Amino acid sequence: MSIGFGLIGASSIARDVMIAAIRSHPNCEVKSVFSTNIGRGKQYALENNIPKAQESLEDLLNDDDIHAVYISTTNELHHQQVLSSARAGKHILCEKPLAMSLDEAQEMISICKDENVVLATNHQLRVGDGVRKMRDLIAEGAIGKPLAARVFHAVYLPEHLQGWRLSDPNAGAGVVLDIVVHDIDTLRCILNAEPEEVVSLSQHAGMATHKKVEDGNMSVFRFDNGLIAQIHTSFLIKYAGDGIEVHGTEGAVSINNFLGRELSGPVTLKNSEGEQHFNSTQNSIDEKTINLFIDAIKGGTQPGCTGEDGERSLAAAIACLESAKTGKCIKI
Repeated sequence: MSIGFGLIGASSIARDVMIAAIRSHPNCEVKSVFSTNIGRGKQYALENNIPKAQESLEDLLNDDDIHAVYISTTNELHHQQVLSSARAGKHILCEKPLAMSLDEAQEMISICKDENVVLATNHQLRVGDGVRKMRDLIAEGAIGKPLAARVFHAVYLPEHLQGWRLSDPNAGAGVVLDIVVHDIDTLRCILNAEPEEVVSLSQHAGMATHKKVEDGNMSVFRFDNGLIAQIHTSFLIKYAGDGIEVHGTEGAVSINNFLGRELSGPVTLKNSEGEQHFNSTQNSIDEKTINLFIDAIKGGTQPGCTGEDGERSLAAAIACLESAKTGKCIKI
């Protein structure tokens, strides 16, 4: 069975990576795109060789050639678009953050279950070979009991993305819902543990154009296994690099350059046996995300990141924002 995809949102992320990832699967085709700007949608379809540019979401969802949708609109639109897609019987891969509130996310999960459609959240970092290797080493006891973690994910936001992410709090602008939510999801996967509380400080360093939008953040999360994790994110840092470290009673495991959509840096394990390096053999985390999503549609397996995962990572990000706002430690 060939699976036809409809794109909800004529986005740069779809254009730059996800269309190619969908087309890389032998049983998938991009059939249609919907944009709230009809002219933009038609031009986008032309530029990306998409057969149809629909003038309404209903037209896209009523198309029998569409079996699944990829939603990459601004965050405040995810809730209703997921509900409409589920009720039309379409399987759903939705960009992070899954929603703007926990109530929205929980309703999305519930309706997708009721309609028997797959709901996946596009937290693609967790499917990377390096991240999965770190998870396996920790689970095998290679570093003993995990005690502390550090994520450094401070970047310089590219000019073509310096729009609503810096100016529109109603759309979920800011570094926390854009990056922290990714990092906490990645840690949840690596540690097989859940964050319980967070202390957070946000920064307004000059890139964000709205006073309620943060462009930097540093947070400390406590997990239910006792581990504490520090996460630093920013839209303004040009030369920091990125990486994850997890330190335990018997060793440490780390990865640098894990944010790349292609090959990541090697995983490094340090313990009493010395230092070992494990190289990645993966070509594309986006292609793997699509493969796992299609497997879930066809065989009832779990996608790389479920709706429930998206909801739990969103809960941590919302608590992070609340802590920065109130100056208090917030339970998740």
